[in-house]
Amino acid sequence: MKRPPRCEAPLFAAILIAVALVVPGDANAGDAAATDRRSHVVARLESVAITVGDLESAIAAMPPFQRATFGDSPAEVRRRFLNEVVVRNALLALAADQRRLAESPPAAYQIEKARSAAAIRAIREQIGPAAAISMADVQRYYEENRTRYDTPERYLIWRILCKTRDEAQAVLDATKQDPTPANFNALAREHSVDKATYLRGGNLGFVTAEGGSNEPGLRVDAAIVGAAQAVRDGALVASPVAEGEYYSVVWRRSTISATKRALGEVTAQIRDAIWKARVKQGTDALVASLRAARLRDLNPSLLKGIDIPVDEGGAPLGLAR
Repeated sequence: MKRPPRCEAPLFAAILIAVALVVPGDANAGDAAATDRRSHVVARLESVAITVGDLESAIAAMPPFQRATFGDSPAEVRRRFLNEVVVRNALLALAADQRRLAESPPAAYQIEKARSAAAIRAIREQIGPAAAISMADVQRYYEENRTRYDTPERYLIWRILCKTRDEAQAVLDATKQDPTPANFNALAREHSVDKATYLRGGNLGFVTAEGGSNEPGLRVDAAIVGAAQAVRDGALVASPVAEGEYYSVVWRRSTISATKRALGEVTAQIRDAIWKARVKQGTDALVASLRAARLRDLNPSLLKGIDIPVDEGGAPLGLAR
């Protein structure tokens, strides 16, 4: 669409940017006759000229099922799409120009959001669909992330670490009298010398037979795991368990069974994971290159001087809690 520099119609421009990014160029673009045909003006709205090429590219960008909603014949599709979409959007864009909506923060944000979304769609188009990812790539990902698909049996263990056997026995007796999570949590806060877990009721997380836990950086003593394995889910270990120089009260809460998923079961899931990683990688690379090429000045220290209204609790006003 041909527009003079003084009038940008930003909302309509954002739509056309999206089309330009995802629609391949006309196969006959180099042909003079085709170029001339595409340059003919179908409609003119003040300073906006809608050409055959604009309309043709926009229609080609639609998936077939969406195109079919505009009519049963090519002529009807062209006519309705022009009147109901292209002309309508152009008129609304002109109205936005006249009202200077692009200068308002909400509209400016939406325009930038539309442009950035169009850039991400272009990256996705370049990468292609997840279904096109090769089995060789799927196999490699499966082998590199085997622990996600082959997991051993794990036990949810709660434990209160006490200084002496007598103290541990007293805690165990108190737990047996009131075997509830609330009571166990209170006892852990009062008695456990393990300051990494006492505030969460001695919860060691889901623990493997080797002592590994899903809690970051936590390893569980083999004696604790062995004692938990000897009782059923929901049961307390009958007596305090020696753990180094201390003694523990152990409660096996539940179990997650071992799983083993074959490659064929997770192929679609892996393809989706690889596709998302490639989109993120492509997006991050584009942003990094744009920052290097176009970001001229950045002064984070000045952010401290920006006043943002807050409520009595110090949270920004309007922030959902």
